[in-house]
Amino acid sequence: MTAIAYAERASFMKKWAGLMCSALVSPVAMAEMSDIELSGSAGVETRYFIQDAAYEGQPRSQVSAFLSPELYTEWNDRTDSLLFNPFVRVDQHDDERTHGDIRELMWMHAKTDWETRVGISKVFWGQTESIHLVDIINQTDMVENIDGEDKLGQPMVNLNVYGDWGTLSGFILPYFRERTFPGEEGRLRPPVEIQHSNALYESDDEEKHIDFALRWQRSLGDWEIGVSYFDGTSREPELLQHFDENSELVIQPYYAQIQQYGVDLLKVQGAWLLKFEGIYRSGQSEDFAAAVAGFERTTVGVFDTAYDLGFLMEYQYDERDDNFFATGQNDLMLGLRWIWNDIDGTEILTGFIQDLDNSDTYSAFVESSSRMTDNWRWKVDAYFFSSNDTDDTFWYMRRDDHVQVALEYFF
Repeated sequence: MTAIAYAERASFMKKWAGLMCSALVSPVAMAEMSDIELSGSAGVETRYFIQDAAYEGQPRSQVSAFLSPELYTEWNDRTDSLLFNPFVRVDQHDDERTHGDIRELMWMHAKTDWETRVGISKVFWGQTESIHLVDIINQTDMVENIDGEDKLGQPMVNLNVYGDWGTLSGFILPYFRERTFPGEEGRLRPPVEIQHSNALYESDDEEKHIDFALRWQRSLGDWEIGVSYFDGTSREPELLQHFDENSELVIQPYYAQIQQYGVDLLKVQGAWLLKFEGIYRSGQSEDFAAAVAGFERTTVGVFDTAYDLGFLMEYQYDERDDNFFATGQNDLMLGLRWIWNDIDGTEILTGFIQDLDNSDTYSAFVESSSRMTDNWRWKVDAYFFSSNDTDDTFWYMRRDDHVQVALEYFF
């Protein structure tokens, strides 16, 4: 992307924020607002990589600091509200991980059987633990964490209608957010840096293409059912390799126009949670189907203790054979969720994902957290990767096993 394109994107986001703060919230409404509530979190985080880097220039460890304040106010007898949640991170080594984002800048107007949301917001769809196939509204913030849980704010106009028949949600998405990637001095990347600033688009409108999405969801007895449709720019780019004018190999993200149909299911049956997500996507280099299905079974007061112990199992399937982001073509995830039920909210989640086509390809993770006081919390996460297949995604991260420790303050 050229400097002019960057300036246009920054100008668009600035104008969108200005509209939210002026046009959508009139002076009369501002006068009726109650006091603004300020909350949020700030913290420091360190990553330590267990092995030496696979590629030149990558650090063995990195320290970063982050700030995520949240301002909220409501008026008009609580039928209107405004939420503002910016985010910024400063990283010791990786310039691409030093970044800022407006996670949310959203005005919501709520009535008994409908509500509207206008601005920048985050929307989550899905039920499974190991991978979220149907979750497509927000772009993934890949410099934040490898698990894909962190998302960029998405400009949108959203209408939700409620009834006995369920909830119908419609989305108009007027601006596309490109996926973030680690820089040359970052870890968890291919050997060639991904030039996200020079992205390619199928649509001539590029990031200004208007996307649309619909979702219907309903509770039927013990079942939670969701059916979704998306038409627009793929949040998951294809990575294209070519030689630049200096005859150097480079990787460019390519964002195709796609249509995606999705189904997600959750059944609550006593101590069992049965989960499913499935999609069919067309429009990229190949049309494909993907699915993930499994269960979580929780034992309360295991071995006559105060602890709850959950056992998870999920199977991942993806028709694509050669795609950087298709890591679950034929994989099995086994996991444990250990809940302490203490006043500090201590919880530990572990998982192991095995490629059923190659015994040497697997990944594993540990995610744990607990409060120290009312305001302080610690988090310790660890991620491990292994592969002997040079075409596999985990081959590029085979030396990126790492432990991540964070100390976070809530205000």
